[in-house]
Amino acid sequence: MTLPHGESVDPERILVVEDDDALRAAVAHTLGALCPDVRTAATLAEAFRETAEAQPDLIVLDLGLPDGDGTALVTRLRAVTDVPVIVLSGRDTEEAKVALLDAGADDFLIKPCGAAELLARVRGQLRRSATSQAARSWARVLVDGVEIDLVSQRVVRNGVPQRLTPTEWALLRALVLQGGRPVSPKQLWDLVWDREFGDYSTHVRVHMTHLRRKIEPNPQVPSLIITEPGVGYRFNGPR
Repeated sequence: MTLPHGESVDPERILVVEDDDALRAAVAHTLGALCPDVRTAATLAEAFRETAEAQPDLIVLDLGLPDGDGTALVTRLRAVTDVPVIVLSGRDTEEAKVALLDAGADDFLIKPCGAAELLARVRGQLRRSATSQAARSWARVLVDGVEIDLVSQRVVRNGVPQRLTPTEWALLRALVLQGGRPVSPKQLWDLVWDREFGDYSTHVRVHMTHLRRKIEPNPQVPSLIITEPGVGYRFNGPR
């Protein structure tokens, strides 16, 4: 599963866990519009097996299964993976929703659920998951003698540590988290400064100049933060 520049995500595999035969078939049919390989499971045991063997990109999960509660699957999954889990259940109390979200579920839909809403929720979770994966893959970059580690907040250029200000870190992080997509100065202003008023164009340009001096192999010819004429800036991370 990849996240092309701003386009929709095409999952390779989705798992539907539901013990009601008719509903399971209906949900699988609906999700077939997004994914060519929709697997199904009717019990907790089948769900564990399919999850391990098929490694789905997303799971739609019922809770009331014949051999146990679906919450057990969420808890077990969160110990080993961050695959998105959308709970589709008849339990509509606030306590039930909170418990599932605390256990690690990503979204909660009440039965019955329309096909359009289900597809929208699934697409949203797939986009978030792909963006998160891209961000993690770019969290540590090593290119042309420059090492950028967002997790430990460390930049080393040609063996020399560079000191970034909090604003410069926020600016760099905002660019990286866009997964290689161009970001306009106004978007960066909203993400980094979060102010209603101000000369955002000048602020971004000045701080971008300072940031490039610290992280670019050659600040005069930027290769990590690329200017997209008429659009903004793009982080040129790993492909």
